[in-house]
Amino acid sequence: MALSGQEQSATVAESPVDLSRLDRILEEFKGVKGGVIPILQRAQDTFGYLPREALTYISRKTLIPLNQLYGVATFYTQFHLKRRGKHLVRICDGTACHVRGAPKNVDAVQKALGIGAGETTGDYMFSFEIVYCLGSCGLAPVALVDEKVYGRVGPEALVKRLEAVP
Repeated sequence: MALSGQEQSATVAESPVDLSRLDRILEEFKGVKGGVIPILQRAQDTFGYLPREALTYISRKTLIPLNQLYGVATFYTQFHLKRRGKHLVRICDGTACHVRGAPKNVDAVQKALGIGAGETTGDYMFSFEIVYCLGSCGLAPVALVDEKVYGRVGPEALVKRLEAVP
């Protein structure tokens, strides 16, 4: 399997966003003070990210100003305004991981996937992030692929694990 996003000739087309999927969420939080964050969380759970069309729809239906929704969505790191990959690869580059080889893991993953940190492959299979603590310093260097932790992992082993991801 070729992992490199650079080798892909075309990107996967964005499918239209079914905004009707938001109606149940908005009905549940109708009139609830402080409902912005839970509404955005549920919307993101529905689509995998917060599409512009969804934010506009939420604004129109709830009368919450669009700039307020964007303010919340961009303030909290839990929210994503761009579509992310099916698999999320996180490499810790905190102090313990850094001194034990995390930069080599970062370089290997960037080369294998053909993307940089904060990017997603053109086929939306992988998104890649650098984080600064996964709470597993004793296993440094650590990588997290989806919800699976890989400790004491080197660049070659990490790339092989990514190649095995379904």
